[in-house]
Amino acid sequence: MMARCGRAAVLVWLGLVAIGVTALLRVGLVSEPPQGARRRPVGFSALEKEQLREALRGAVKIPTVSFSPGNVTTSAMEEFGAYIQKVFPRVFSSSFVHHEMVGGYSHLFTVHGSDPHLQPYMLLAHLDVVPASDEGWEVPPFSGQERDGFLYGRGTLDNKNAVMGILQAMDFLLKRNHRPIRSFYIAIGHDEEVSGHDGARKIAAKLESAGVRLAFLIDEGLAVLDGVVKGIKRPVALVGTTEKGSITLTLTVQRDPGHSSVPPKETSIGILAAAVSRLEQNPMPSLFGKGPELATFEQLATQFTFPLNIVMANLWLFAPVVGRILEWEPSTNALVRTTTAVTLFQAGVKANIIPPFANATVNFRIHPAQTVEEVLELTRAVIADDRVKIRVQEAFNPLPVSPHDEGSFGFQIIRRTIHEVFSDVSAIAPGVCIGNTDSRHYLNLTSSIYRFSPIWLKAEDLGRIHGLNERISLETYERGVQFYLHLIQNSDLPELPKPHKSLHEL
Repeated sequence: MMARCGRAAVLVWLGLVAIGVTALLRVGLVSEPPQGARRRPVGFSALEKEQLREALRGAVKIPTVSFSPGNVTTSAMEEFGAYIQKVFPRVFSSSFVHHEMVGGYSHLFTVHGSDPHLQPYMLLAHLDVVPASDEGWEVPPFSGQERDGFLYGRGTLDNKNAVMGILQAMDFLLKRNHRPIRSFYIAIGHDEEVSGHDGARKIAAKLESAGVRLAFLIDEGLAVLDGVVKGIKRPVALVGTTEKGSITLTLTVQRDPGHSSVPPKETSIGILAAAVSRLEQNPMPSLFGKGPELATFEQLATQFTFPLNIVMANLWLFAPVVGRILEWEPSTNALVRTTTAVTLFQAGVKANIIPPFANATVNFRIHPAQTVEEVLELTRAVIADDRVKIRVQEAFNPLPVSPHDEGSFGFQIIRRTIHEVFSDVSAIAPGVCIGNTDSRHYLNLTSSIYRFSPIWLKAEDLGRIHGLNERISLETYERGVQFYLHLIQNSDLPELPKPHKSLHEL
């Protein structure tokens, strides 16, 4: 009986943590502050704080919306380009900063460091946002209104905070007569929300043709999470080292049209609906433990409260149970498998006509342990109906996992910077991004791609990204500017300092 009660207690605790862990929690590595001297956070004057807040407010007011590939608000994109030139004249006029437009509306800055022998790096962001109507918002989404220390508006979290934060940091460095030692690029895409084909992809192609290789690249992604991970009391920072893959399929059924008074046994809609139902009723297999997500709980084990720390440190035993519990909620189910989402369904033209065709669009986000071909093969097997034609719209495999060990220059520079700016963070962990970013277009330029947004998120903030009442605290935004300022300075190191040997190694 005691053994049975013990197992029940463990399962209850596992359920609580699994349901509470959000989609932002991925593969982890607990870290202590890095060796060596740490910079003190840069202090901004009252005037500088007001300037950076007003600069972000003005950026939010410009509705740079992307609707679909090739369909973006071009007039707003042009206005945004003129706006940043007006707000950051030092950046655009500096003798060692070169600016150019790519793909019509994207921006590429080349910052020439004083030592051309050091390999450059890149800061990546995007100026476009998803659509937003006034309905459901506390304030209009493009008003840039401030309430209780928060700036509201579409793009405050995704991703104008990074665009303006990077340029603001560069402006402050120039104001302080700082010239970077290591060269770097600032790339600001204009169509990330609709795949980045006209922005980031063209920037990457331009740099690749010029033979550019990057030491590392940092884009938007995971963040500092406070109270998001149940069972961990202190804030943790997660740095994305990979992304799930994606495949979008069009399913089509064609049948002879006819009158509804003499219907066939099965219509195109019925056949396709049955196929879609089979996909939803038969999800892709659970792969928990076969990808990088297993290390999330193992490496963060010491951060969990008792007895979860014991469970997470022994996933060799508990992984099957943890994996099954993670399937209970959509946010954690995305950790353990390739997800299936039916997003579009089109059929029929009139109430009394048997439709000649029916189309459905299905999007899969591919687990790191699977490939596009494997997902496609499983999809065909589940549908099991030759009358349903399958066409691939777009597909790419999960991205390679970027290095994050002690010798990884980019990861350790980011880690050092997080510790300096977010000193109250208890652990820094590499992770898997469920969503996709512009960074995937730069795979040919570097193997060290990291995804971290220098923002502080609580559980109630997660739904605001792409949702209603998106906002950022002005204090958090100031920290974000500090983060990019410190990152630029920290990246001037020619190489990582060698770690001190511990006592047991002497």
